[in-house]
Amino acid sequence: MSIRIEEQDRLFSLETAHTLYQMKADETGVLLHTWYGPRTGTDMSYRIRTANRGFCGNPFEMQDRLDYSLDTLPQEYAGNGVGDFRPAAVQAEGPDGSLSVDWRYAGYRLLKGKEKPEGLPGLRGNAETEGLEIILEDKVNGLAAHLIYWLFEQHDVIVRSARIENRGTVPVTLTKAASLSIDIPYGKKHVMHFHGRHAMERIPERTAVPAGGRLAFESRRGMSSHQSNPFIILCDPETTERQGVCHGFMLMYSGNHLEEVSGDQTGSTRVACGIHPEGFRWKLNPGDRFQTPEAILSCSAEGLNALSRNYHRVIRDEVIAPRWRGAKKPVLVNSWEACYFGFDAEKLLKLAQSAAELGMEMLVLDDGWFGCRDDDTTSLGDWTCNEEKLGCSLKELSERIHALGLRFGLWFEPEMVSLDSDLYRAHPDWALTDPGRDPMVSRHQLVLDMGRAEVQDYLFENISAVLRDARIEYVKWDFNRSVANVYSRALPADRQGETAHRFMLGTYLLLERLTEAFPDVMIEGCSGGGGRFDAGMLYYCPQIWCSDNTDAVERLEIQKGTSYGYPVCTMGAHVSACPNHQTGRRVPLETRGIVAQAGTFGYELDPAKLTEAEKQTVKEQIAAFHRFEALIEGGDYYRLDEREGDYTAWMFVSPDKKEALVSVVATHVRANGPFPFIRLQGLDPEKAYHREDKKESLTGAALMYGGISLPQFNGDYPAEQVYLICDRRYQR
Repeated sequence: MSIRIEEQDRLFSLETAHTLYQMKADETGVLLHTWYGPRTGTDMSYRIRTANRGFCGNPFEMQDRLDYSLDTLPQEYAGNGVGDFRPAAVQAEGPDGSLSVDWRYAGYRLLKGKEKPEGLPGLRGNAETEGLEIILEDKVNGLAAHLIYWLFEQHDVIVRSARIENRGTVPVTLTKAASLSIDIPYGKKHVMHFHGRHAMERIPERTAVPAGGRLAFESRRGMSSHQSNPFIILCDPETTERQGVCHGFMLMYSGNHLEEVSGDQTGSTRVACGIHPEGFRWKLNPGDRFQTPEAILSCSAEGLNALSRNYHRVIRDEVIAPRWRGAKKPVLVNSWEACYFGFDAEKLLKLAQSAAELGMEMLVLDDGWFGCRDDDTTSLGDWTCNEEKLGCSLKELSERIHALGLRFGLWFEPEMVSLDSDLYRAHPDWALTDPGRDPMVSRHQLVLDMGRAEVQDYLFENISAVLRDARIEYVKWDFNRSVANVYSRALPADRQGETAHRFMLGTYLLLERLTEAFPDVMIEGCSGGGGRFDAGMLYYCPQIWCSDNTDAVERLEIQKGTSYGYPVCTMGAHVSACPNHQTGRRVPLETRGIVAQAGTFGYELDPAKLTEAEKQTVKEQIAAFHRFEALIEGGDYYRLDEREGDYTAWMFVSPDKKEALVSVVATHVRANGPFPFIRLQGLDPEKAYHREDKKESLTGAALMYGGISLPQFNGDYPAEQVYLICDRRYQR
């Protein structure tokens, strides 16, 4: 059994394939965090030392133990206002204004069969998935915290969440409810976070955790955001891609979030992750409960690459819907950069015909097909086809595209409404706006109040009508502005602090209804590109448009940063036209194809404008992607960071280690430069591998320690791709 409980010592040990997560309730009922790291088979509470530290108070019942303070003990889920001056996991306000929360152990329950958190996405698991619920309570304010842990043993993943319950007789208002809080005792730490901006998302940055200070990574934009992804990594200073201890914390949530990392006076590090508390107020009447989003935790003692692969596997296996796990995805062409708003049916059919001739398999019609939408100033919310613009119905267009041998996809932006729209004129109260105040406008649009059932019903019925009328296999679900004026006309004044979270619950519910009603329609998430790239959206959308920036050189950095937490099969990536529409950069078509292969692979251009030589290259790219798709999307991914810094390299290795695909892009070509030697990873050191175009074979050990030699690079952004395979003829 992977959960061991020693009743007498109140010790809880959760074991995965390689890690141990351990907690212990001490003599006062405080739940201590004792260990999260490699398996030890030991009660790790021996490491907890106490001392009388100045200005660290003592609980009333321990007032004679000057060395015992909540301010210095490593805790599992921190309370508030009772002597621990580090960031709290929960903050609550009673009707008398009291703010204190004092958690004490009140029992546990073993769980069997993964349960989905109420109203939220969660790791799927199965009937055999084991879990543990530990109950903490505050007997004064009547609150109870149900700490829930689910084990995904073979993935080396533990999933945490908390359910806060009002067991008292008077209302209590939550003002903070983290999904997790954890103290890592002793030792300097670094934290990696993934910041950015529109068209340049998830840039990794690594910094030391300040002693006595606090770092906060956050979004208050109503979405997980381009600016700060809800995923951080805590690691030892010496940790690299290949070695060292590191811990990952990924919040499975798409709205406002906060990740706090603080160093304390004892040298410990506290991590807390959850819904952002700013503007959050959730009223709990007696008997009510509040469920926090799940957080996906993983630990590796073998460096950052190994940690990433834990996340890649668990997202592929337990987050993405079973219908789409390992499913072959069509190579698509998206209409946006090919024609923007300027299209009719004939233009789209010419685009489809050109795409079909090159081997593409789907046309996705992007923005502009509905209402009176010829630019971004109008018609969001009016989800009826503009037949006058198209020159035919959407059903007729779909039938003609399918007759060419292509599938058909369609763009929606469900959570938004244009000021100039029939929907807004009929229901202005359905938008998030403050009473008596002109709203903040972005792209001439407002945000719908997704917490309202009538808004969800309207969107479900209108989107369903389109999907039922025309043959549509794919939906691109966009979200193109941050959320401001967070005020719901459907909630009373004392519940306005619930609006932002109810917005996310409503979006998730709408996605749930649509995916159940149309299980064979694949939804790609999008938010101005990568503004809502998170595990919560991946529960409903098996892939997310990685960034609106389609420049291949910029995409190297974006996709690499994304890879620390998310698998390649989730990253929407396309070959776009040159010069690039965002940067004006010119990159060889061959290089653009290799970069887009490190994603879901498609095209964002007009195939008819390609030269004959370019068309032949596109045919070869599509054939190569189909050949390597299983390896790329289901293999183990490795970032190959080399000291020179003149190129970006990565590779995929099949689970049986019998084949590998290595990709290298030179970002800085030097005159009379050195020969690149790329040290590979993940191969079987005892197997021999050969390139298809060469007879010689090299052992996996040679390729990993000595590296693979590539020719000197020349020109602008050249790339090289090497396919390695082993078989009996080439074994030692």
